[in-house]
Amino acid sequence: MEIKLLNIGFGNTVIANRIVAIVSPSSAPMKRLKEDAKQANKLIDATMGRRTRSVIITDSDHVILSGVQAETIAQRLSQDHALKESSASRKTSSS
Repeated sequence: MEIKLLNIGFGNTVIANRIVAIVSPSSAPMKRLKEDAKQANKLIDATMGRRTRSVIITDSDHVILSGVQAETIAQRLSQDHALKESSASRKTSSS
């Protein structure tokens, strides 16, 4: 299994295959999730003092706050996935 890092802004990265969801922080359930994670010591603030623009939830129940829009992070993740698939198809076609 290959480890892929995903840039979540301001020099911070996350292991891409550990991400379960990338969501907007504005809803009440996300605010509760953020508070619950803070109380459980599972909140990681990667905003670098900026406004929270997305919430990343991992498979280990960690909640990561990012200063980058959720759409931007999702686009980076899908681009990374597309690059991986295209390189895999080139490897199989050259065999």
